[in-house]
Amino acid sequence: MPRATRAAFTAHQAACRACTVCADQGIVPEANPTFSGEWGARFLLVGQAPGQVERESRRPFSGRAGKELDRWMIRAGFADAGEFRKSIYIAALMRCFPGRNPRGAGDLRPPPAGVANCARWLDAELDMLKPRVVIPVGQLAIARFLGAGSPESRVGKAFGERPVIVPLPHPSGQSRWLNETANRVRLDAALRLIGQLREQFAPSR
Repeated sequence: MPRATRAAFTAHQAACRACTVCADQGIVPEANPTFSGEWGARFLLVGQAPGQVERESRRPFSGRAGKELDRWMIRAGFADAGEFRKSIYIAALMRCFPGRNPRGAGDLRPPPAGVANCARWLDAELDMLKPRVVIPVGQLAIARFLGAGSPESRVGKAFGERPVIVPLPHPSGQSRWLNETANRVRLDAALRLIGQLREQFAPSR
């Protein structure tokens, strides 16, 4: 298989940004594919789906959960949120906002059809970027890379070699997982791992 080029990756991003498949199929009310990052990124962070704030900003993790994620990455060793976001390609299992949950607070879980439609974008990014580190955020993303399993058995550990996979819990304020002391310890361990990998794989600064 020929090696991917910057031009091919730019074309991939343009095609993803213009995708309307889920809107055309009635899965989402409107198309708003959201992702960020540049060619050559050695870290790939994969979330679940953009939220309402991201739908408007078209910038992943730009709401309250994103601010918490920025704080986590500073704890991991990135100088600030700018360095973190410059170093990491941020994508999601589903690229468009799935909508608000009509039965309560929070957003809808990404529907399987939407995740399936978007799988080609993530698969292409994995193939073209060949990241050294993948950070799946939240249970859906973790399962995409590691299969079924509890977050307690995943967060705080590294899996694989190329890429190294370091799972994180979702930083949403809706999550109660981090209320448990043992789970906060797991998060601390995961952030230390990311910090070590940052030192190992980040380009010279």
